[in-house]
Amino acid sequence: MAQGMIEIDLDLCKDCRLCMSVCPQRLIEPSDRLNQKGYRFAQFIDRSAKKEGKKCTGCALCAIVCPEIAIEVYRG
Repeated sequence: MAQGMIEIDLDLCKDCRLCMSVCPQRLIEPSDRLNQKGYRFAQFIDRSAKKEGKKCTGCALCAIVCPEIAIEVYRG
């Protein structure tokens, strides 16, 4: 299975949580911190998920549904 990763622009994220709802591996979660606009931004949790055997596949569903175009997907 292909390995991927994502980067989320914290200042563009507006906490709509659409990316969280479509991630098949559940690798995106809300942060407990706020961005400059006062939103709780989404964060990629790849490091802690590796312990559970979950990996980003680079499917790009998160980036496709993001209305703010705040997510970059990298495939490897």
